[in-house]
Amino acid sequence: MKKYIIFAFAALTLAVSCVDLDRNPLSEGSSENWFSSEQEVTLALNALYNPSLWRSECTRFFNTDRWTDDWNQRTQLYDWLGGTISSDWSQGATDWGNHYKGVARANTILYSLDKAKDVLSPEKMAQYAGEAKFFRACFYTYLITLFGDVPYYTDYITLEEAYEMGRIDREVVLQGIYQDFDDAIAALPVSYTGTQRVTKGAAMAMKARAALYMNDWATCAAAAKACMDLGVYSLHPDFREFFLSSTKTSPELIFALPASNTLGIHSYDEAATRSFYPRNNGGTSVAQPSWDLFFAFPCTDGKMPWESPLYSHADPFANRDPRLAETIVPFGSEFLDYIYNPRVDATQTLQVSTGQMVKNNDSKAGSKDCSYNGFVLKKFIDEEWIDDRLTDMPMRIMRYGDVLLMYAEAKMEMNQIDQSVFDALNALRARAYKCGINETSKYPAITEANQTKLRRIIRNERRIELAWENRRWFDLIRWRVCEEALTMPCYGVPANATRKANEKTPYWFFPEGFKPRMTESSIIDLSDLQNYPDYYVINVQKAFVPREYLFPIPINERTICPKLTQNPGY
Repeated sequence: MKKYIIFAFAALTLAVSCVDLDRNPLSEGSSENWFSSEQEVTLALNALYNPSLWRSECTRFFNTDRWTDDWNQRTQLYDWLGGTISSDWSQGATDWGNHYKGVARANTILYSLDKAKDVLSPEKMAQYAGEAKFFRACFYTYLITLFGDVPYYTDYITLEEAYEMGRIDREVVLQGIYQDFDDAIAALPVSYTGTQRVTKGAAMAMKARAALYMNDWATCAAAAKACMDLGVYSLHPDFREFFLSSTKTSPELIFALPASNTLGIHSYDEAATRSFYPRNNGGTSVAQPSWDLFFAFPCTDGKMPWESPLYSHADPFANRDPRLAETIVPFGSEFLDYIYNPRVDATQTLQVSTGQMVKNNDSKAGSKDCSYNGFVLKKFIDEEWIDDRLTDMPMRIMRYGDVLLMYAEAKMEMNQIDQSVFDALNALRARAYKCGINETSKYPAITEANQTKLRRIIRNERRIELAWENRRWFDLIRWRVCEEALTMPCYGVPANATRKANEKTPYWFFPEGFKPRMTESSIIDLSDLQNYPDYYVINVQKAFVPREYLFPIPINERTICPKLTQNPGY
């Protein structure tokens, strides 16, 4: 038997030590005696849905959002955001290893599938091959997005071949990714009866995302349009409801990794869930939506807060895009049985179910560790998070709203701005306002046809529609605006004497004269706060460095395979 291996380079030494690769125990499943039945094939494919292989999406709650201007986490500054990562960075090494593990599993299935040809119809053989190719394409998409040029292989390789393999131009890898997605699109069904697996629409949508990450606008627009034209997806009628744990299926959901508390498959653990809901409910409010994100939501007239006569710092949640109140808990509103009130002088708050005033742990007066910037997350969070501190919300990787945004952006970048672009964008706005797309008197429809101005609108629309869905970081990377977006401070609320004096005015949270603004790159700039030091503190100062547009090639991989070159700056 020829000695073949799969590709996670750091595992090579393990693959050849203490084992005889020619041995094939008949009592254990392996690529030599597996794949002899449909059940074995589907079990192998099921392993590709394992969240550990989808680290960029499922490592932890809101994984990549932690590195963006949408996020505030007390005084925590993550290493990537602090500009301190190097070739021995553990997360980069794990991302590399797990994505290649996914590639290897997909390759094993494709290499071995022929063993089941006597028990599977040609249509089933093609479908299962298409499913494996879908996953391989997804894992390679993450690899070229995170690392740039990477080793690329679609079969088993020998030890000698592995040691000699270097990095392949990511444009070449991208063509292989497109081919895998095309094969999956041709072979996969539009839908299933019963158990849900990846579909034709998922392959179209993920192909569009791969093209989006590489700024391949023509491919992105075509793939997104193909998904739209299937006619099987639509926006969930209620924005908030879509993100709740109870919403397991929806016509908007295109691809997700399932979870089930009943089966002991939780989306995230107790420590993770507690970080995001209020202290009055037993949470810790460790991480919060940023002030930058707050000001990205326009007013109900479609204008940004600093442009609109409808906005006032005295009531900053009023007259705003409805998605704001579904993303960040508005001051004075009921949330999880308590009135949320972060005012420094609010020592007590109302518990709605009892009608009693109780200690307000979500104010500096009640707890010094309450939300550092005064905001708490509302999107995703419901009572399920607080009963046993476990949640089994689907780990949503692709939804139809993102497809509409990808299509609109790609068409705009090609300067093919037509009614289909406006329809895609306005479908999302109309959903937010709970009205029909043609009811333009009920929401601020987008009609801007100037490419430069529409680019700013679309980038901001992606930000507010997809907030805390692991999309913002990838957008900042591909737009090449991290030097601007990720070198500004994260602000918080102080509890000092001057702050307490502010409580007696209508402008207790933001000062009356404060003027945020938006840059040409659609980045929110809050630097005017420097004129009001008594209203805020700087929790952290972000420090992105340009080399981090690509992760470093892990040092262990380069030690084993010297032909792997390093990315610049590491």
